Order: sequence, then C-alpha cells, then structure tokens
Amino acid sequence: MPVPIPRQRAIPAVESGQAQAASSRGGSAEESAKDASPAGRTPDTAGNTTDKVENNTAHTNLTLLLIEDDPAGSPIVPDMLDQAGKPIRVRTARNLTEAGRLLTDDVHCILLDLALPAPGHSDSEDELAVLRHVLELAPRHAVLALTASGDAERGAEAVRVGAQDYLFRDELDGRLLSRAIRYAVERKRSESAERRLAEGRLRAQENRRLERGLLPTPLLEGSSLRFAARYRPGRSRALLGGDFYDVVRTPDGTVHAMIGDVCGHGPDEAALGVELRIAWRALTLAGLCGDQLLGTLQQVLEHERADDEIFATLCTVDIAPDGRRAGLCLAGHPSPLLARPGKPARLLPYDNNGPALGLLPGARWPRMQVELGAEWSLMLYTDGLIEGHIGQGRERLGQDGMTEMVRRQFAEGLRGEQLLRAAVNEVRDLNGGELTDDVAVLLLDRVP
Repeated sequence: MPVPIPRQRAIPAVESGQAQAASSRGGSAEESAKDASPAGRTPDTAGNTTDKVENNTAHTNLTLLLIEDDPAGSPIVPDMLDQAGKPIRVRTARNLTEAGRLLTDDVHCILLDLALPAPGHSDSEDELAVLRHVLELAPRHAVLALTASGDAERGAEAVRVGAQDYLFRDELDGRLLSRAIRYAVERKRSESAERRLAEGRLRAQENRRLERGLLPTPLLEGSSLRFAARYRPGRSRALLGGDFYDVVRTPDGTVHAMIGDVCGHGPDEAALGVELRIAWRALTLAGLCGDQLLGTLQQVLEHERADDEIFATLCTVDIAPDGRRAGLCLAGHPSPLLARPGKPARLLPYDNNGPALGLLPGARWPRMQVELGAEWSLMLYTDGLIEGHIGQGRERLGQDGMTEMVRRQFAEGLRGEQLLRAAVNEVRDLNGGELTDDVAVLLLDRVP
C-alpha cells in the first residue's frame, strides 16, 4: 500500500534553475544568479576548482539538488529536516545543463529522476544514460536514484552503476527522504575515504618497490666492516630523492663504497640516481674503479638525463682487503669524514677533487691514496647534511660545523646507526625544522 504523500512545500525561486519562473514569483534574477554561481568552489594553486562536498556538512544545512523533468512544475519533494532539525534546502533543475549550473560545493546530495531523458540518447539505448551523465558531472557528490514504484530492478541497477541508493517516486515522504539523504552522504564519504586509502596503499607499495632500488642491500659478505646508512628525502611526503649510495665487496676482498647526489629533488632525479647506482655496482663488480669507472658513469648520465644541465656529484672509496688504506675519488662531492680512536675526526683530503659528472666532457678524476689505520669510522654524506641553516639566520652548518658535531657525538660514545640518527636529527633541529634538501649518510666501521 503506497505511503500517503504529505503536503508539498513550495520551492523558493532563488533555489530553482528556472530564472524566468523565479522572476514571475517575485524573486530577482540577481538572487538566482548569486545562488547558482560556483562561489563555493575554491581555486587551487593550479587555478582549478576543488570540491569540498565531503567535508562541508558539519556547519551548514544539507542541500539537495533535484533533477527532474516536470512540465507542470509541480514539486515532488516534501518538507524535510536534517539530523539537527534544520530544514533541508532543495534546488531543482529540469535538465543536465541547469544541473551543472546549480551544482555548487554546498550541494551534498543529488536526487535524480531516472525518467529524465539523457542528451543524445534514445530510451532504447541505455536506460541509465542520464545517471551515467550525472555521475560524470558530479563524481564527488552522493546520488539518489528516483524511479517508479515496483521498478526495483532498475533501481538496483542504478546502485550497481554508482548511485548510493534508490527510492520510489510515489512513496516519498519527508522522513524517508531525509534519512535516505543522510545515508547517501555518509556512504559517499565512506566510499571516498576507502578509495583514498586504497590509492594510498598502492602508492606506498610502488614507493617501496622504488625505494628498494634506491636504498640497496649492501653486498658485504665475507667482510669484517660494519655498515650503517641513513636516508631522508627533501620532498614533502616522498620516500625517494636524488641522493643515492651503495656498498659492494669484490672477490679480491676490496670493499667499494659510493655516495652521490643528482641535482634536483623530483622523481626524475630519483630515477636517474637509481640508474647511476645500478651502473656503478655493475661496473665495480666488472673490475672498473677510479677514473675509468667515473668516466663511464658520466657517459651513462649524459645518455639518461632529461636535460643537458643536469649533473651529479659523486664520492667513491675502495678499501683494501686489509682495511688499513683506501683509494678516494671525488667528483664535485664533499670529502668523507674519518674518525679514529684518540684522534679528532677530520675530513679526508679534497685537493684533487674533480668536476661533477655531466659538466665537462673528457674530464679526469684523480684517485688519492688514504691511510686509515687499524681502527676507524668513515662517514660518506651528501650536501643536504651540511647545507641546513643554524637557527633563524642565514648561516649554514657547513663541513666545519658537521665535523665538530660528529667529534662530539663520537666522544659521547655514539656509533653506527645511533650516530647517524643523532647526526641527522641534530642537523634538522639546528635548521629549525625539516631540511629542504635530500640527505644521505653512509658509515663504515672497522674494529679489530
């Protein structure tokens, strides 16, 4: 037995999509235009408009956009109250053109008459074509489908297509419709949250896969050296940056370590860093080192970079099998820091520092011999660790400031992961917040 339809309310002209009817009822065209304008849409930094429909229900009355073709203009929506007892506002549109004009950000739900013809479609082509048009027009709004009594199959199909629920046209009453609107809005919000969560999981999985390429597992089997590393990208909410590093042990017992920095902080720079790291590992395991290795890496960079102005700095160290001496090559990169018991930490020589990769065709990178001793710690790092500011001024930490900081931390007994964590955290604290540049730090220790 159909539910009796209560006395219908008159829809204010200012909420109607029919400007001419609004004028005849005494409402001004200026008011209609003001109500219909997309004033609620907020331009983002790219100049686009963004929907706030998912979050703007807490402090405003619910607004319903009714899309139905009624030549007589007789309203079909009864008076309704939201959960707080406030009237639910109703706007009407006779077609999708009017709906697009009235679909501002303060609209929370759309009530669509499925009998409304869709532009460019005959009834035989697609019974839900008008719904598909509305879902495309308003992807972030909740949609209720309105169909004839007994046509439950069509209503259920509307839900499968994307509507949040369906109602029978001749069984509407205020309480039922109010509850359906609230349910549809909350269900749409839940669906949007689930979609964002799923998208976030996919992005996290992709970032983890990429991170495995950028932050490799060192190949140190058979070596007595201890390894630790710390990495922090400069981009907000990113896991990857332009810094890269690697450590491998070749069959002759030599341990090779590398750290590098591609200029820039975006995903292209991160991808190029991965390519250079993989190339370095392959070339090192193939027996190349020093000037020959860096020259080949420069060729890789020149072929893979997106712009001729992109370059990369690099530091390579090859530690002899006995662990007491090492060869050092610098390509525009800060010199490593060496710490030994009973002696203050110091920077290794950097007088023969060659140019960064990608700057000078045919460049050379001299290999320097360095004495390490019986017990030592060697720290390789990128310039993100030394270019942070000190407090509110323009002064930067620099290599001297970093050296003093690490000396103090060594004196406090910090080693390995603890040392790197303390160093990066202190640099961030001195900067007064997160560092804008990528930071990578690599530590090798030899304890007899």
